[in-house]
Amino acid sequence: MSTALYRRYRPETFADVIGQEHVTEPLMQALRTGRVGHAYLFSGPRGCGKTTSARILARCLNCEQGPTPTPCGTCDSCVALARGGSGSVDVIEIDAASHGGVDDARDLRERASYGPAQSRFKVYIIDEAHMVTPQGFNALLKIVEEPPEHVKFVFATTEPEKVIGTIRSRTHHYPFRLVPPAQMLDYVQQLCAAEKVEVEGGVLPLVVRAGGGSVRDTLSLLDQLIAGSEGSTVGYERAVALLGYTHGALLDEVVDAVAARDAAAVFAAVDRVVQTGQDPRRFVEDLLERLRDLIVVAATREGAAAVLRGVPQDEIDRMSAQAAAFGAAELSRAADVVNAALTEMTGATSPRLHLELMVARLLVPAADTTDRGALARVERLERRMGIDEHPSMRAVPDRPPVEPVDIRTARKAREEAAPSVEEPVAASPEEAPPVPAGPVTLPQIRDAWPEVLEIVKKGKRTAWTVLFTSLPRAYDGEVLTVAFPNEADVASFRQPQGAGESVSEQLRAAIHQVLGIRVKFLTRHEPSADDKAGPAAEKGAAEMGAAEKGAVAPPQPENPLPPAVEWNVVPIPSATSDEKPTDPEPEPSATADRPGPEASSPASTPPASLPASEATPAGRDVPQNARYGEAVVRELLNANF
Repeated sequence: MSTALYRRYRPETFADVIGQEHVTEPLMQALRTGRVGHAYLFSGPRGCGKTTSARILARCLNCEQGPTPTPCGTCDSCVALARGGSGSVDVIEIDAASHGGVDDARDLRERASYGPAQSRFKVYIIDEAHMVTPQGFNALLKIVEEPPEHVKFVFATTEPEKVIGTIRSRTHHYPFRLVPPAQMLDYVQQLCAAEKVEVEGGVLPLVVRAGGGSVRDTLSLLDQLIAGSEGSTVGYERAVALLGYTHGALLDEVVDAVAARDAAAVFAAVDRVVQTGQDPRRFVEDLLERLRDLIVVAATREGAAAVLRGVPQDEIDRMSAQAAAFGAAELSRAADVVNAALTEMTGATSPRLHLELMVARLLVPAADTTDRGALARVERLERRMGIDEHPSMRAVPDRPPVEPVDIRTARKAREEAAPSVEEPVAASPEEAPPVPAGPVTLPQIRDAWPEVLEIVKKGKRTAWTVLFTSLPRAYDGEVLTVAFPNEADVASFRQPQGAGESVSEQLRAAIHQVLGIRVKFLTRHEPSADDKAGPAAEKGAAEMGAAEKGAVAPPQPENPLPPAVEWNVVPIPSATSDEKPTDPEPEPSATADRPGPEASSPASTPPASLPASEATPAGRDVPQNARYGEAVVRELLNANF
């Protein structure tokens, strides 16, 4: 028969107690200065050292060299109160769970009046003090308030609120706490070294986690694993099976499948959890714990080993790769989904159903309409495109202000641009294209295609009408193959135009702006491409309406002028002549077809320096009494006066 670990390694001095320095140091200082109270209340969770500290206090009080914070360990009292000692008649431990009535309290009160038999003090350690009845506490009240000089009381309880206030107010209350995981891990490693037991990686963190901060519970579990191990090595497989946790390999499989959106693998793992008899709630807890570890690894990077103590380095490296596959925003969203599912599973009649619904929500971030879901989707797109930040997040450089242009220059530019619907917008040289991380692939081009088409649309709408149903089909690092649903679009794409005006040039510039690459094109006709055109084709079809086979009607101005607008044009003197403006030649047809102003004035005539071809455009009927500037306004704005 072997003695349990928590008994073999029970502390004998305050210095041996771990994780309770906030209690042991004040007690040792009170012993040094001789300010020891007559009654103490030790409270805290189970297995954190309350009763052990009470025994150490009795040992310090009754040591021959005491009261002292460090008992000698050689005197009769110290030997009797040691781990394997026989005990002392002057240190009485009472279990209040079975001796908490009023009669037991009266008996204690009568015996306390007698002096100690061998020691300096008679110490009463009342364990589970919250089990004492109110009548029993009332019977003890007088002696606890004014005990004899040789009597000390120590109440130990896990529920101090159940100790009546009149007793609590007469004691020094010291609250004990659970031991932190890092300190507990170091402690059990020392015990394994002392016991000459080898432990595989990942076992001790599971033991510490299962112990929940209780030293006694942790040592009991470790003792159980050592007893059930083969030889002197505690294996990970047996520890996982015995403690009931999810195997790390299964957690890795689930995490990798969720990151890859492999629904079949995820649901197969869930089925394996259920078929092996595992508790679904425990599986969800373990998955949440793993996601927490991934968040820590993603945040701390090289410093993860200092936070995740006891985790092997190869496992930390594996978790680093998993965290990179997810991304910070998606990891946070996944942790929220798992945590919500864990809350919903409390008391659920069908935990497997909740588990499968949780997995489904993890696999479909598009269904998450919260800010975290949106961030997760943006983050995934950024990783697929191979760029460090989303294009919409890039700063747009300031452009120089547009210089004013006189009317004749604007008219000439408008006549030159008449064949096209909109002028192409040249990219600013300051706008550097994004630099992809590594070579650009066809999937990245497909993901960026809607953005490319949007840039083409802003630059030249006629080019966009040819491209909005196109799809990239192949890319070899230099040549991009583009498929079109009809032959007319292929012909329009291949049609040569002026420098920078052709459809291919517009597309090439947009691809360089988005992906930072220069490509050559091959085109082909795919009749079935209409069914696969995607969101860009749907958006284009909605905007184009009745446009067919690349033919586009000229767009109407966004804010057309009303038909009857009175224009008061101020005469502008000629920049090259000081002569007074003269009236233009009257046209008889103008007065017959369209009524003009009732009166004219010298200010209504165009300047003499304006050429006749510009003052009176061909094909335009200008009234005889037209005021100055009307001919130009008619030509530029299509306005009726």
